Amino acid sequence: MLAASCPDGEQRLSRQSSDTDTTEGLLLLGWREWIRLPALGLPAIKAKVDTGARTSAIHAFELERVRDDDGRDWVEFSVHPLQRNHELVRRCRAPLVDERQVTDSGGHTESRYVVLTRIEIAGISRDIEVTLTARDNMMFRMLLGRTAMTPDMIVNPALSFNQGRVRAAALYTGGSTPVA
Repeated sequence: MLAASCPDGEQRLSRQSSDTDTTEGLLLLGWREWIRLPALGLPAIKAKVDTGARTSAIHAFELERVRDDDGRDWVEFSVHPLQRNHELVRRCRAPLVDERQVTDSGGHTESRYVVLTRIEIAGISRDIEVTLTARDNMMFRMLLGRTAMTPDMIVNPALSFNQGRVRAAALYTGGSTPVA
């Protein structure tokens, strides 16, 4: 697996399980959850759980496609990981999987880079595809799409942060830190 390095000393996003956390072996998510993207150096990012979106998406800017010495394509990009905080910037790098035409909920189609990265939530860890797009005007910096949830997660839209709350600002001490 290709992965970017991540900072040391990050907190884990986890909490004690309760009867409401799982349903028949499936992880029960609320309509919004805190997730980790460790390969991108993002110890916590609030995601809207969106069963209407096939692929996950993250707010990204200053995108640059690069090729390494082995001929593999990567995308370097910047992220504002916290809502309503444009001061904190993380520079990320992830392997490029594809470039696709994606139609948003408003019916607008745009070409987006698709990268591969690892997601962690409530003890589940897997590689997922994420599209990179400008989400400046959107409330959430990330959408968690259906393919990231398959096959072991289920959503109850009446719940919020069912997998626990996080003091995310405390995880991003030190300001803007590039991720190698």
